[in-house]
Amino acid sequence: MPITDRDLCREAIRRTLRQRAGDSPDALAIAKATSEIWLLMSARLTPVIGGNGVDAILKRSVHLTSVVFPWLSIPDAQLDTDSLPVRISVLLAGHEPVAAAQASSSLLITFTELLATLIGNSLTRRLLDPVWIAALGVAEQEKTS
Repeated sequence: MPITDRDLCREAIRRTLRQRAGDSPDALAIAKATSEIWLLMSARLTPVIGGNGVDAILKRSVHLTSVVFPWLSIPDAQLDTDSLPVRISVLLAGHEPVAAAQASSSLLITFTELLATLIGNSLTRRLLDPVWIAALGVAEQEKTS
């Protein structure tokens, strides 16, 4: 089976999360890495699709991801867009590292794929590839330091 752009993107997201979380991450490190990645993604996307657009895709991503990871579910009454990334971090930090890593990568992948359905693969890649490439650059600098 040939490797697709979608597969490469998913692997880039997983690799970025692993690199930012460290070699033997606990759930708190995974939550912190997820927050850092989210801030980079949000900063790159907000000028293009607006804060409300980013928030809407994140809410939908949480909803879809919580089907597989029910503990990631956040009641609608608590879906305040300002606190949503913080709530996600708290939920990730409260679970076993393997589950937190799986849920985090699933959430980031779901977000990226939803974004691609709205704005197209090409624009999604142009906007988010630097987030994944930046992680590679950080990892390479850490190896040579």
